Amino acid sequence: MYKTLELLDLERTLAKPLFEGKTYPWEALGEIKDFILSLGEKLPVDEYEKRGEDVWIAKDAKVFPSAYIAGPAIIGHGTEVRHCAFIRGSALIGDNCVIGNSVEVKNAVIFDNVQVPHYNYVGDSVLGYRSHMGAGSVTSNVKSDRSLVVVKNGDELIETGRKKFGAILGDYAEIGCNSVLNPGTVIGRRSSVYPTSCVRGVVPEDSIYKNDGGKIVKRK
Repeated sequence: MYKTLELLDLERTLAKPLFEGKTYPWEALGEIKDFILSLGEKLPVDEYEKRGEDVWIAKDAKVFPSAYIAGPAIIGHGTEVRHCAFIRGSALIGDNCVIGNSVEVKNAVIFDNVQVPHYNYVGDSVLGYRSHMGAGSVTSNVKSDRSLVVVKNGDELIETGRKKFGAILGDYAEIGCNSVLNPGTVIGRRSSVYPTSCVRGVVPEDSIYKNDGGKIVKRK
């Protein structure tokens, strides 16, 4: 439950070509910058406005004056980039998203209808369709010993070859307030993480992750 098509609906992002053919979604992290630069020049000029260097913003998006957006970046239709948001570059943000006050985003793909509304950090990560990060929840994208990130699924260890890799949120994933997603965390589709949790490894789809590390299956 950690492969690309098990986690993400690729019809819900402009980045579909970036993920196609990749077994694991984190394989796309090193290609985000170049993909945005290529895609940006092809976006319809009647729908997107180029602002500054390599920043394309949909004309119906709302960007607050205090927000900072560095290129390359794409901001989709109907998206709000709110007060003091800090988009550091290599960020592809989909349609109808919320990038909230004091949120920082760097080297990430955020699918359509995602909410990252309050004091979040999203770095070297992928947030699937309609996923949501509660206030203060963050992705930790570098291990304390600076070693390469490994995805842990029980006894299985998957080498990523990446020093920087935050988290992958499957479609409809829900992250509770003030939770920390440690490097290499993968949250399955429709799964929820309790507030103030410290999460590591793979959380299966349709599960609830409690802050003591326990995982239970959601009731249908």
